[in-house]
Amino acid sequence: MATAPHIPYPSKTPLPFPPPRKQQSREQHNPLTLWHLLSLDAPTVAALWTWFLARANHIHLPPAAIAAMSIAVWLLYATDRLLDSRTTDTHTLEARHHFHHRHRRAFLTTILLSAATLAALLPRLTPASIRLYLIEGSFLVAYFILIHATRSAHRLPKEFAVGLFFAAATFIPTISREPSLRLPLLAPAILFSALCSLNCLFIYAWEHHSSDPTAHLTTRIALQSLKPLATALLLASTALTLLDHQAPWPIPASIALSTAALLLLHRYRHTIPATTLRAAADLALLTPALFVFFL
Repeated sequence: MATAPHIPYPSKTPLPFPPPRKQQSREQHNPLTLWHLLSLDAPTVAALWTWFLARANHIHLPPAAIAAMSIAVWLLYATDRLLDSRTTDTHTLEARHHFHHRHRRAFLTTILLSAATLAALLPRLTPASIRLYLIEGSFLVAYFILIHATRSAHRLPKEFAVGLFFAAATFIPTISREPSLRLPLLAPAILFSALCSLNCLFIYAWEHHSSDPTAHLTTRIALQSLKPLATALLLASTALTLLDHQAPWPIPASIALSTAALLLLHRYRHTIPATTLRAAADLALLTPALFVFFL
């Protein structure tokens, strides 16, 4: 999941969330880190959750719907990282930005091919889902403009915006095919949005100072309460798993397991190389794969 660009640490300021040790030169050869550096992590999460939400509600999604979701998310993340890599201050760049910059021609070519493929898949989507995606897309375009074209971009709570957009996109294929599920899936959608935001906040905490003045005020407050927020999400999703009889139980159960995995990564963050840790944070969101045999 995307987070705000890296900000160097003040040399003499103690960190409440000390950064993980620097990555080794061979780290990018790890399949897990390559999965992240190629911007394949978020598309994998999006595709899995899109399929999982539909399947848990006994809705069959055509492969085109899942492929379109995966391609669209990859386009957004790859484009965002290429745009971020344009900065002349190389100290603010992270491994994913350097990787995209070094291979920008290959990424640009793949982006053009992916955009053409996505355009070919759009007629296979339902009109209702296209309408919802267009509404979300209009807000997303405005958000991208604020992030990359205005000086006030750093004032936006990017971590929370990512959670909202990401969760909405994964739920659209299901609720567009069965509008009656909008109310039963409202609580799981809110929890999943919170999980996506928490994912970004943990990554931000591992890589930045909690009092970073460029961060949104809401982000700084959340960074100081990460463990309580994660614990609250864990308890809420567990309660929904046990008590809610409207939404399928594997959905909140997956959210609970992912939250627990993020807390575990947070505990051992100092022993994991930086890029591997960031990739593992997205790997923690793949818990729906554990429930395949229950569906």
